[in-house]
Amino acid sequence: MRLFKVYFPARVVSLLISEIAIVFGCYFAAANFSTESPNQFLFADAGLYRIGFATLCIIGGFYLNNLYSQLRVRSKASLLQQVCFVLGITFLIQSLLDYLKVPEWALPKWTMIWGSLLVLLIQPAWRIFYDLLVIRRLPGEKVLFLGASPVARMVAQRLVDSPHFGLSVAGYLEDYPASGALPANLLLGPISQLREIVETLKPQRIIVGMKQRQEPVQDLLDLRSSGIPIEDAQAAYETVFSRVSVQDLRPSQLVFAADHGAHPRSESVQAIYSFLLALTAFLITLPVMLLVALLVKLTSPGPVLDRQAKAGKNGAGFMLFRFRSLYHDTGRLTPLGRWLHLFRIDELPQLMNVLRGDMAIVGPYPERPEFVKVMAEQIPYYQQRLAVKPGLTGWAQINRRSRDTFEDTLFKLEYDLYYIKNLNMTLDLYILFQTAKIMMSRSVS
Repeated sequence: MRLFKVYFPARVVSLLISEIAIVFGCYFAAANFSTESPNQFLFADAGLYRIGFATLCIIGGFYLNNLYSQLRVRSKASLLQQVCFVLGITFLIQSLLDYLKVPEWALPKWTMIWGSLLVLLIQPAWRIFYDLLVIRRLPGEKVLFLGASPVARMVAQRLVDSPHFGLSVAGYLEDYPASGALPANLLLGPISQLREIVETLKPQRIIVGMKQRQEPVQDLLDLRSSGIPIEDAQAAYETVFSRVSVQDLRPSQLVFAADHGAHPRSESVQAIYSFLLALTAFLITLPVMLLVALLVKLTSPGPVLDRQAKAGKNGAGFMLFRFRSLYHDTGRLTPLGRWLHLFRIDELPQLMNVLRGDMAIVGPYPERPEFVKVMAEQIPYYQQRLAVKPGLTGWAQINRRSRDTFEDTLFKLEYDLYYIKNLNMTLDLYILFQTAKIMMSRSVS
């Protein structure tokens, strides 16, 4: 299932929906036996909306604690600890609503207490049951791999490592000499036996990942007509990894792909909301930036702002603004710079780059022109990441921690190509939400 241009396995979505129903049901039940007039509270006093708000806080807390990215229950004690932590934060939010004199959004004390107790008893038990029955024991959709290219093997390993996708590897068909990286029990035979193997195994899906593009076209057409979904390994890689593989990627796949490259309308819409968001953030943070500028000037010699040459859209150069956090003579972080860098306050002046049109709120990381030139010579398709404006945050930034290695650059390129292919306001909103989640987790840790 795709939401916000991102693939979410059906098992994750079903778990999310079920836990929304469980949490809402717990507080609904608590309201029925802890209030004097349940009907009055639920329907006349906006009780359903209050329960919905508490449910939103709890489900949001579960999400921020990665309970929907790690579905396996590896430690019952850790699960209980996470649920207790989320419920504690929800209690604080409810208390804050009373303090701010908006009690119409808060639940009554005993409804909150009894409802939270029910959540603490039922939700962990449901999560353990779901893990044991659905994630571990429910048979997944059998996938047969036609060919064993590196991309196909990576997709297969991803399915093995992530059972919540609901897909299991039935095996590979590959002609001699077969890849030495394949386990012997998964090598089912040569490609010429495709029809016989399908009749025997009855796979629900076939992924084609042949090293040499000599697929048995007629057999695949017949199987596709019989109702078996057939998918290219490149497309499967994009689905399970949320990035575009540059291995085995042919130029024709980019040239003739209908959905490759950002649509001009999406870029125009992005330019509008990027400007509005940047202007709003600039006005809100202006007092903070003025204070930081004064502190930078007073605590260390040098200019307030650093200006760094970056490559923008289509390689056009621009100067990126950042609060100075280094001593220019030694290159070491200043005492104030350590804090600015830790909380990313040094990046606030980049809002001016967005207002000037050099950057967007979301996009690939802005790189130095000389770095782009070197990488474009070493990595195929690297130049394609310059098809859109760089961003303050992006798909690669939230999915891959920055390391100065060739492998890391390759991974980030794959995420950037995925983002450019799927550029959309809903994906940008998802990235902004994930960015806020990451920044909150870093500040807490």
